Amino acid sequence: MLTAAQLREVAAAARELGSGVIELTSRANLQVRGLSGGQALAARMAAAGLLPSATHERVRNIVAAPLSGRVPGSLLDVRPLVRALDRGLCARPAVADLPGRFLFALDDGTGAVTSLGADVTLVPAAPGEVRVLMGTPALAALAALSALSAPAAEAVGVMLAVAEAFLAEREAQGSGAWRIEELQDGPARIAARLHAHPHVHAHMHAHVVAGASEPGAPAAGFDAGGDGDRRAAERRVLCGLVAQDGGGRYAVAALAPLGRLSAAQAEVAAGLGGEVVITPWRGIVVPDLDGPEAARRALDALAAAGLVTDPASPYTGLTACTGRPGCAKARADVRADAARFAALSARRGEVIHWSGCERRCGRPRDTTVDVVAEAAGYRVTGAASGAIERLVRRL
Repeated sequence: MLTAAQLREVAAAARELGSGVIELTSRANLQVRGLSGGQALAARMAAAGLLPSATHERVRNIVAAPLSGRVPGSLLDVRPLVRALDRGLCARPAVADLPGRFLFALDDGTGAVTSLGADVTLVPAAPGEVRVLMGTPALAALAALSALSAPAAEAVGVMLAVAEAFLAEREAQGSGAWRIEELQDGPARIAARLHAHPHVHAHMHAHVVAGASEPGAPAAGFDAGGDGDRRAAERRVLCGLVAQDGGGRYAVAALAPLGRLSAAQAEVAAGLGGEVVITPWRGIVVPDLDGPEAARRALDALAAAGLVTDPASPYTGLTACTGRPGCAKARADVRADAARFAALSARRGEVIHWSGCERRCGRPRDTTVDVVAEAAGYRVTGAASGAIERLVRRL
C-alpha cells in the first residue's frame, strides 16, 4: 500500500538513480536496478516513509488481499493488521534474522492470497476471530494441528510468535532452512513451542479442544482444494474495473507487462488517486474512485500508458526473471523473448514463467509451465508444454 506521493518518489528515484524501471515482484515488493550504489536510494526511501528499519528491510515480506475491506466477500479488513505486523517486525531485533524468503500473508476471506505459499497465513474465521496457519498449502492436511485460533486483536502477536518459534526451531535443528516447510516436521514442532508461549497458548488450546475444525480439515477461508491452482490463476488476472462494496466507488486494476513498470507509468498511476496498491501478481490497483465514469477514464489512462488492463491479454499469467543483461547468471534475454512470445500467442490458461537459468528466480508458486534458458536454447516443461514449445521455437 503506497500513497500517491510515495509512488511518485519511487518513480523519480528510479529515473534519477537507476535504470528508469521499477520491477514489481511476486511478493508485491518494488525493486530499482541499475544503481551505482544503494545509499542515495535508501536515504530517499527513508525520507518517503518506505524504509522504517534498515536492519529489518529484507524481512518485511508481507502480502495481503489487495482489495481488503473494499469488495464483497471481504470478511475482514486486514489493512490495519498489515501495518501493525510491519511495525511489530521492525520493533523486534530477533526477527531481523528471518530469512529473506520467509513470507507472511493476510487474507480477508476472499482467498486472494491463500495460494501464495506463505509461511504464516492469516484467514478470518468466526466474527472477530482469525486463524493463523503455519506452512504452505502442501501442508493443508495438517491444518488442525498447524492452525492457531486467536481474536483478531491478538493476531499480530501470534504471527510474530510463530516467526520467533521458527527461528528457535531452526537453530535447534541446526538447519539453514529458509521456509517452515523446509524444517523437519516444521508446523508440528513450531506448534509445540507455542504451547509454552504465554501469548498464544490459550488461543491454540481453545482451537484444538473446542473442535473448531475437524481433524485434518483446513481452516475457514483456506483454499487447499483440488481446484486451488485454477482459482489462483483466476485471482492473478486482476485487470479492469472492480465495483467496491457500497458507496458507488470503484477500483481499477492493471498488470505491469512482465513485472516492469516504467517511471512514466508509475507517475500516471500516482496521478489517478490517493493510494496505489501493489499486488503479488506484479500489478497495481488504484482504489476508491468515484463512480464508473471516473474509473473508466482511469483505466483508459493506464492502458494508454502501456499497462495491461484486459483480462484476455496474453501477458496475464506470463512472468519472467530479470534475465540478460541485468543478471550475470542468465543465458538469455528472457524478457525480450517472453514479449515476443506474447505477441505470437493468445491468452492461455497456463501460468508460464520464463527463467534465464535453472535457479528460476521469481517463479510464482502456481506456475504450470516453465521455459528455462539452456546453452542450446529453451527447455519447456509442464502442462501443455508441447504447444508452448512450438511457439517458443518460432522466436
